[in-house]
Amino acid sequence: MKIPDLSFWKLWNISFGFFGVQIAYALQSANISRIFATLGADPHSLSYFWILPPLMGILIQPIIGALSDKTWCRFGRRIPYLFVGATIAVLVMCLLPNAGSFGMSVAAAMIFGLFSLMFLDTSINVAMQPFKMMVGDMVNERQKGLAYSIQSFLCNAGSLAGYLFPFLFAAIGISNIAPKGVVPDSVIYSFYIGALILILCVIYTTVKVKEYPPQLYAQYHGIGGEAQEEKTNVFRLLAKAPKAFWTVGLVQFFCWAAFMFMWTYTIGTIAANVFDAPAVLSESTGGLVLDTTSKEYQTAGDWVGILFAVQAIGSVVWAMVIPLFRNHKTIYALSLLLGGLGFISVFFIHDQYLLFVSFLLVGCAWAAMLALPFTILTNSLTGGHMGTYLGLFNGTICVPQIVAAIVGGAILKLFTTEGSVPPEVNMMVLAGVLLIAGACCVGIVDEKK
Repeated sequence: MKIPDLSFWKLWNISFGFFGVQIAYALQSANISRIFATLGADPHSLSYFWILPPLMGILIQPIIGALSDKTWCRFGRRIPYLFVGATIAVLVMCLLPNAGSFGMSVAAAMIFGLFSLMFLDTSINVAMQPFKMMVGDMVNERQKGLAYSIQSFLCNAGSLAGYLFPFLFAAIGISNIAPKGVVPDSVIYSFYIGALILILCVIYTTVKVKEYPPQLYAQYHGIGGEAQEEKTNVFRLLAKAPKAFWTVGLVQFFCWAAFMFMWTYTIGTIAANVFDAPAVLSESTGGLVLDTTSKEYQTAGDWVGILFAVQAIGSVVWAMVIPLFRNHKTIYALSLLLGGLGFISVFFIHDQYLLFVSFLLVGCAWAAMLALPFTILTNSLTGGHMGTYLGLFNGTICVPQIVAAIVGGAILKLFTTEGSVPPEVNMMVLAGVLLIAGACCVGIVDEKK
């Protein structure tokens, strides 16, 4: 039996909750460095605060994939994990931006924020992965491209909303500055609204989507009785993984390391290069750092949200261009090359509006990263271990982020001269070089089914 075609709205419903999940992810990626810098983190240490989220992701994702492969209950196969992950994310989103508001010392606030970030990223990953798995489970090969395009659209629409929230709240008069060590209300309220939208979207998908029962799923995916009873482990599955798993994974390494540098260092780059944020002596290191209590720094933080929103718009537009190319590898390499040029151009631009061009180009790379790796991989997979493989494939997203987080501070120190503010813009140039390296590696990707 073949999986039947689904209507557009059924494909839409499968991925609609992704809109809410991506709002949460966008708020995290655009504001975490801002939050921890506001709490008092040194720029050279910012990347270390990003280690725990991908570390938890690489541990949790394969577990969620393997467990959901074997889960069958009245609520479905993947949806129970989606709902639990979203519920935890909502709770943490209400706590994280208040890390500096509970009267704790700087060190205690940092620890509280760090653990909140760990739980937030873990829960977002738990909620995000089922959407990719449900497309693999419920959509036939002919419609899979459309299904992932819908998911990409909803992903970028959610990103756009999440990135704009702090700017919009500041525009309507909600305070954009706060005392030292306290996160501004514009950011706090953004997390509150994002949490509300997340749970409403996930409830919608939970109510509207009915996953295939075990027997029908087995028939659609050609799984016989012996295969259903097969006992295996992740090491055996990795040994049998298709070549696409490893070749696309290599490209992913360069891409996700680049975007980790973007998320970590864009605010410092824009604050220094565009808004001329003042510098102060760091209480912890005695070196010069940007004054995170200044109006210029917080304005830069809001503007980064606008730039990330421009990136999301570029992703939506470029996602419509990608299907026009029959050769996945050609458009994959071109997209990453454009993104790399966008990152490098930030070094030369000091006008806040001209940066729109840079981040539109970055959006091209982001669109390709969201769609093409999963399209290539899921088309190369068959059988009952789809969720486990997608969970393992998440390692190609988490590992490069962990590496980038570990080495980011040390690399930034290499560029920092005594008595000067750390030149975070150099990390953006490095991100561009990494994307170009990824584009060069696309040539070895194996698309065979």
